[in-house]
Amino acid sequence: MKQSLQLRLGQQLTMTPQLQQAIKLLQLSTLDLQQEIQQVLDSNMMLEVIEDDAVRHGDSEMLAPKVDTRDQDTCEGSQTDIPDELAVDSSWEDVYDGAQLAMNNPVADVYDFEAQRTKSETLPEHLLWQLELTQFTERDLEIAKSIIDSINGDGYLMSGLNDIYIGLQPQLDSLDFDEVVAVLHSVQNFDPAGVAALNLQDCLRLQLLQVPVSNPYRDKALELVVHYLDLLAAQEQSKLLKRLNVNEQELTHIIALVRSLDPKPGAKIQESEEEYIIPDVYVTKVSGQWQVQLNPDIAPKLRINPVYSGMIKRSDSSQDNNCMKNHLQEARWFIKSLHSRNDTLLRVARSIVEKQGDFLEHGSIAMRPMVLKSIAAELELHESTISRITTQKYMHTPNGIVEFKYFFSSHVGTEVGGECSAIAIRAFIKELIASENAMKPLSDDKIAKLLQEKGIIVARRTVAKYREAMFIQSSSQRKRIM
Repeated sequence: MKQSLQLRLGQQLTMTPQLQQAIKLLQLSTLDLQQEIQQVLDSNMMLEVIEDDAVRHGDSEMLAPKVDTRDQDTCEGSQTDIPDELAVDSSWEDVYDGAQLAMNNPVADVYDFEAQRTKSETLPEHLLWQLELTQFTERDLEIAKSIIDSINGDGYLMSGLNDIYIGLQPQLDSLDFDEVVAVLHSVQNFDPAGVAALNLQDCLRLQLLQVPVSNPYRDKALELVVHYLDLLAAQEQSKLLKRLNVNEQELTHIIALVRSLDPKPGAKIQESEEEYIIPDVYVTKVSGQWQVQLNPDIAPKLRINPVYSGMIKRSDSSQDNNCMKNHLQEARWFIKSLHSRNDTLLRVARSIVEKQGDFLEHGSIAMRPMVLKSIAAELELHESTISRITTQKYMHTPNGIVEFKYFFSSHVGTEVGGECSAIAIRAFIKELIASENAMKPLSDDKIAKLLQEKGIIVARRTVAKYREAMFIQSSSQRKRIM
């Protein structure tokens, strides 16, 4: 085969380390972004947090009599042209040598009041605390602890009494099954009422036993729970009237008493730690116009340290000088990437607000259909960029804090040839069900017809799909006999 040289022209997208970092910052949530900024602050000597007090008193000028003005750009300002000094075939992590330098970060010195909150008590801790106040023998104490260990977060026994009995036999000599039953009855008297129940029927029975005997409907409610709970679930009013031998008015009070009970008594004790969502942007109405602004508290303001940047000698090629140059280059790119992220986030938020003004005024029922492609075309960005910037980003609106992704949904047609958002349809369905007669709930077919009267063309199966997505029961399950 004859060898030859050929010249070919082509285009190729190269993932430079700078582009990798920009994409990474783009898709980070607020919490992840704060952690990423803290890691970079700890590893890069050239980056520092702008202190308001330092800027106010001019401390930065005192520390650096000779400062390169090109290094005064922050993460919220424009950047100078940055030469491409990093290798194309390397990753950002390879270039970041991670010199873990201790930085005086004012963010870390802020007193964290959130961390000082009292830890919420768990259900096992609540039961063990009551156990310590109860006069139990050492033998009964071991049985009670085993029972408490078998209680789940809702307050029910995860294991049967026989399993608990078998598990305790190797620990306690001559253990009798009646001993386990007796201790269980004692634990079932603990707070909250209904704890350590074997099933729902037992849970409701335990709670009714603590209702005062003077209540005229207590005994019939106990009879209903013990023997006819399945009839209540099936809404069999006529059978309940006959079995309980009561009239309709009495049955109404009996059912009301049963419904006042808590089917998950342990849930109110077993509270999970609250997690607060920090919005990325705020939407407010100023002079009749909706304004969007970034949340200034989601990330600290960064800048190039003027002291270290002033130490760099342009003509010096020593190892220390080269290290500082690399850190300066990385710091500039990081600030530029943050600025790019904030700019893209703000542009996308403004575009969403411009299209969803009716949602801001009237709520979910006025949501307009929207897709990522339309925003990408308007802002001249790639659809994947819009997808990244709208993931785990939140907007503070008059209707609450919502994720950017919430505004993008499928749509259905209307009689006039327009489109209606799936979110708006869900809001319509929820509104219709909330105002329905509990004695005669609306069927999916009836809801579809009511939506058609509003000009929204949907099938019955579509209504059923949206209803199930909102965890709303069917009409037969929503029906109330009283």
